[in-house]
Amino acid sequence: MKNLVKVERARLDWTQAQLAEELGVSRQTIHAIEKNKFNPSVILAIKMAKLFNVTVEELFSIEQE
Repeated sequence: MKNLVKVERARLDWTQAQLAEELGVSRQTIHAIEKNKFNPSVILAIKMAKLFNVTVEELFSIEQE
């Protein structure tokens, strides 16, 4: 699954640590999501989308083969 978490985080000029604190997760979790090594839970994805003021579909996309 591809995502725009890093792009949206940069738009807000936040560090991974700042985003992690806002969402109640570790910085390592944010890093793993940005590197596509971890897919967030539905709840976390919704929280992120709301925080960035975008839809979940805009933030995350399933890679088509």
